[in-house]
Amino acid sequence: MTDDEYRILPATKGTVQCLPDKREPLENCGFCTHCREFRVGGRYVKSPSLAYCTKCRVTERVDYAKADAVKCADRQGEGFHSITNLIS
Repeated sequence: MTDDEYRILPATKGTVQCLPDKREPLENCGFCTHCREFRVGGRYVKSPSLAYCTKCRVTERVDYAKADAVKCADRQGEGFHSITNLIS
């Protein structure tokens, strides 16, 4: 996916509008298969969920309290999908 194919979800009060009828806490995004990056202080930080991706292997911590947006790869409207289902 290219950058223009991602959804940028603004973070408000520690949550994002994941689906039209569902808000999710930013901490959930950190464990979502769709989450790619968090915008913190004007720069994008890779999502902790990518730590289990064989291509990315990300281990950087995200300060969820300072995040103001999430870069999301969910284009099908599936919503939150936990990575724990994939790694357990």
